[in-house]
Amino acid sequence: MSKKRILITNDDGVFAEGLIRLVKASQEFGEVWVVAPDKQKSGKSHSIILRRPIEAWKVDFPIEGVTAYACDGNPADCVRIGVLNIMPEKPDFVFAGINDGYNLATDLQYSGTAGAAFEAAFQGIQAIAFSEGIHGDHAVTNKYLRELMIELMDKPLDTTRIWNVNFPECPLKLCNGILRNRIVSQDVFYKDHYIETKISEDRSAYKVEGVQKCSATEGTDLRAILDGYVSVGIATNIT
Repeated sequence: MSKKRILITNDDGVFAEGLIRLVKASQEFGEVWVVAPDKQKSGKSHSIILRRPIEAWKVDFPIEGVTAYACDGNPADCVRIGVLNIMPEKPDFVFAGINDGYNLATDLQYSGTAGAAFEAAFQGIQAIAFSEGIHGDHAVTNKYLRELMIELMDKPLDTTRIWNVNFPECPLKLCNGILRNRIVSQDVFYKDHYIETKISEDRSAYKVEGVQKCSATEGTDLRAILDGYVSVGIATNIT
């Protein structure tokens, strides 16, 4: 594979551990740039900022040879600014992640990681979103990340679709391998409710709390993760 230009972003912040690991893995394949949020921006989906200027500035990134910018916009803004303004040439690939927490099933519609990848696809750039469980030791991700990067970089998609990869948080010895062609589950991973706290007689605060489900339809991304597999599938932007 010839050397490529790769733009990397996320929704966890420019110095998130998952992004740093993804940058390290990506350097094998070419020139790596980073444009990522300056702070946590999970749940921003594909939203962009329109009513104020967006700021971006160079940061001292902990990996040599990487040009990195922090941005006070959303993940999709990071892709737009990175592609349209910051990078001197359009990237060949955009990688989003490695997200701290799964992006699958119905939760995918809220994901800033997926939103960034969909923005890249909209800009005509091959995009892959990578996510993993929040309690794992990264052993499964470390084993399969490079293999899947090589495989999926060679499988271009159209401007409405992205590759969506989720790594289970189980120990490596309990991982059952990779399941490809997973469809996005229509099941909910977390059944949400809100905890109410009274501020005054007429005002309340609500904090979301989710209860994890343990069932899902066969052939889906959620079922794969629940069964201890790496899930690889295509997500389609329907917005």
